[in-house]
Amino acid sequence: MAEKQFKVIAETGIHARPATLLVQTASRFDSEINLEYKGKTVNLKSIMGVMSLGVGQGADIKISAEGSDANDALNALEETLKKEGLAE
Repeated sequence: MAEKQFKVIAETGIHARPATLLVQTASRFDSEINLEYKGKTVNLKSIMGVMSLGVGQGADIKISAEGSDANDALNALEETLKKEGLAE
C-alpha cells in the first residue's frame, strides 16, 4: 500500500468541481484508492463519498492506494491536487 499526506490550501476546500476532478483521476486506475479525513475513509472513486467528508481549507488529508498501479495513481492525484491549487 502506498499513501501520501496533503494539506488543503484552496479557499473553498474540496467542493464539487475539485472533487469531480479527483474522482475522474482516481477512476483511471485499477487500484483501490481511499481518501481519509478526520478519521473517516471514503472511496476516492465515489463523488458522493468525497463530498460527504466536507473537506475545507487547512484540512490535513491522506490518500492511500493499493493495487498494481498504486504509485502511478498517487502520483497522478498529487499532480492534480497541485496543478489545481487544491493542496500541497
